[in-house]
This record gives sequence, structure tokens and C-alpha cells, in this order.
Amino acid sequence: MRWVALTAVAPVAWGANYFVTHEFLPADRPLYGAALRALPAGLVLLAVRGRLPRGAWWWRSAVLGLLNMSVFFVLVYAASQLLPTSVASTVMAVAPLTMMLIAWPLVSERPRTAHLAGAVTGLGGVCLMLLSGVEAVSVPGVLASAAAMLVSSFGYILAKRWSAGVDVLASTAWQLTAGGLFLLPVAAAVEGRPPALSGQTLLAFGYVTLIATALAFAAWFTGLRHLPTGTVGLIGLLNPVTGVLLGTVVAKEVLTLQQLGGLVLVLAGVVLGRPARTGRRGTGRAPVHRRAPVRRGHPVKVRDE
Repeated sequence: MRWVALTAVAPVAWGANYFVTHEFLPADRPLYGAALRALPAGLVLLAVRGRLPRGAWWWRSAVLGLLNMSVFFVLVYAASQLLPTSVASTVMAVAPLTMMLIAWPLVSERPRTAHLAGAVTGLGGVCLMLLSGVEAVSVPGVLASAAAMLVSSFGYILAKRWSAGVDVLASTAWQLTAGGLFLLPVAAAVEGRPPALSGQTLLAFGYVTLIATALAFAAWFTGLRHLPTGTVGLIGLLNPVTGVLLGTVVAKEVLTLQQLGGLVLVLAGVVLGRPARTGRRGTGRAPVHRRAPVRRGHPVKVRDE
């Protein structure tokens, strides 16, 4: 369960990231916003771990950086600006089912019935919790959010397939750095000069870079290393839960009975996907290896009188 707790750091940080991006970051600079999120985070982790890629990891880092960081960050940034947090989070809630289906052929992880039940239960809870039918929905925003969900789901499973025997912090640093380096020249060509950053914007980028990116992705990829894909995907449902609770605490929004019911369903979905116990049935404990008993009288030692 310690891996579950560590992995949960990521969706909680990402749930707050929608709010921070929507409220404090420049809306018209998604490419620079994504680059300033990825590259500093990658350099921080690279300074902590201090390892460069070797062999196939040069091109693997480029592929994963492009999928998990460059394309994903731009799409999430656009979705955060075009959609209410509730709608963006609801679209991303389809990710657990998507990850399970992709993991089946790529890493030979057949989804458990409990994982599928948890994904459906959690998705229903997210819809109940967030969709009130009042907010206007941007079609480009929905398409950006759906594309972000598909790209990241494929990229995460690809990272799980390739990451055996590779340090998690190092591989995360390589992906973030590669993603940021891809984005910088594209941002300069498309968006021109970097945006002017106020003190408040710098603080927002500090959260996005250090907490919602460096820390969150290190925790997420560690979870993918140690837990089944279905379990990790369901833990990701804590993302919209964080958004609702943040709105209740920060914006003083009232938590309705409908939202409470959805919150219970989401948590039930996460619980359904928890890792199966490996101990003896009925005890909840791991099997105990006992020393073979010594037969009395064998071997027999004859004592001289």
C-alpha cells in the first residue's frame, strides 16, 4: 500500500494543477506554458540524479518525452484554458479504462474484473460529481482533453514496458528534458517572444514545475513500476476529487448531495482496484516459511557409557 500512497501524490497534484493553470498562467501561450513546465522540472531531476541516457534510452527518451511531456502538456494546457475544471477532469476520467486496454497487448497485463468494475464505478462517480449540465462546453477543449488522455495513456504504458532496470528519477528527468527541448524552438517560432512573468505567475509556474511535474511524474512512474496498470489508472481518479475538494476549500463552494454521492463512487472505484493480497487466504498475512522439523532420534547418537 505504500506504493499506492506514493502514486496518489501525482493525481492530487494534477487536480490542483488545472486550477492553477486556469487562474494564474497566461491563456494565450500554451507552447511556452508547456515548455516552462517540462524543461525546468527535467533539469531539477537531472541535477538530483545526475545520470545521462545510455544506448537505446537516447531515442526512447525522445519518444516518451514527445508523448508524455511535449504533446500532452500542450493539450492539457489548452484544455485547462478552454474548459471548466469539471469538464476537463471528467474527460480525463476515461483514462483508467484506456490504460487497461492499451496495457493488455503492450505489457501483457490482462485487466482484472475488479479493475474494470472500479473504472466504470469511478467514471460514473466523476460524471455524477462534476457534470451539472450548466456550464458551456467548448468542443475544441473537449477534443484537446480527449487527445491528451489518449496520448498520455499510450505514453505511460510504453514507459512501463521500457523502464525495467532503469532508475525512475533518471528516466523521468530524461523525458521531461527531452520534452522541454522539443517545445522551446516550436514555441519561439509560433508564439514569438516569451511572455512577461509577474511575481504571481512565477509562483504559479513554481508549483506547476516542482510539484505538479517533477514530484508528480516521479511518483506516477514509480507507481507504474511497482503496481498493476489498472490500479495506477484508478488511483488517477483522485484527480477530479482533488478539484472538487479544492473548489470547496478555496472558492468556498458548497458540496452538494450529488457531489458527495459521486465522491463516494469514485473512492469505491479506487478501492476496487487496490492490489490483491498475496498472503494466505483468510489470514491477510504473508505465508511463514518454517524450518523443517527434526525427527527425534534421527540421527541417533550413541553415547559411550
